[in-house]
Amino acid sequence: MSNIQLIIEERSAEIGNFMVGRLLPFREKRAVGPFTFIDHMGPAYLKDYQNLDVPPHPHIGLSTLTYLFEGSIMHRDSLGTEVKIQPGAVNWMTAGKGITHSERTPEYLRTSDKKLHGLQIWVALPKELEEMEPNFAHVEKEDIPHWKQDGLSFKLIAGEAFGRKSPVPVYSPLYFLEIKSKEKQTISIGENLFGESALYILEGNITDGTNTFEPKQILIAKDSTLCSFEMAANTTVYIFGGEPFSEERFIFWNFVSSRKERIEQAKTDWENQIFPKVPGETEFVPLPKPIKF
Repeated sequence: MSNIQLIIEERSAEIGNFMVGRLLPFREKRAVGPFTFIDHMGPAYLKDYQNLDVPPHPHIGLSTLTYLFEGSIMHRDSLGTEVKIQPGAVNWMTAGKGITHSERTPEYLRTSDKKLHGLQIWVALPKELEEMEPNFAHVEKEDIPHWKQDGLSFKLIAGEAFGRKSPVPVYSPLYFLEIKSKEKQTISIGENLFGESALYILEGNITDGTNTFEPKQILIAKDSTLCSFEMAANTTVYIFGGEPFSEERFIFWNFVSSRKERIEQAKTDWENQIFPKVPGETEFVPLPKPIKF
């Protein structure tokens, strides 16, 4: 993998009352293709009195992708959606001009010991769709394209690659892949990718013949080819990327936009509680002070 441009280490951050590992954005790399934000949740072992509780909070200008490895989250949003997220399924919420949602441990798990582990991802919308009507899509685990190739197991969680297309309704050319190895295996998939590309190691390790890379690292490629690399036995990696936008994306809190003034408007709207409400939810999260990554 001689075309590695940047190696990003997972950094601690906090969402609600839950600690996560933040992977994007990073000072030297604000986005990979349209992907602007990635949090690694857990793995967390929660006692019977510990629960995930992320109160209603707003988004604009993006789609969120929630993908769990273990555990369950109850998603509620201002569209009236109420969906329990289970491992392997995809929650795809498009904020557009504005949406509010909460994420909590489901009622049936709130008094039990539990585990929570997964990825939360933001994908920026194309400039012409930043103010689209918000919508929500849930894709079950069984409907995600999956296949075996050259001794490896693949899942195309979102986007298009390898001549396949995920049913997740994305709005720009992108891909989000899971690759698992049972045995040591050399892999070269660059010809199936495009745009900018990055690789996240969840478990196991990979090597380029000289260097070995461990979990909790994202490797940013100079281009989409990712060259050849060797996956150790029992390794899981996620490859994500796609065509970058020509305009810069600005991020403040949960807001993403190609226009700084739109971010300021969203901040004012949230403070004045103009955003739509989540049915049955009454908590209000104050606008945070600016955070430097």
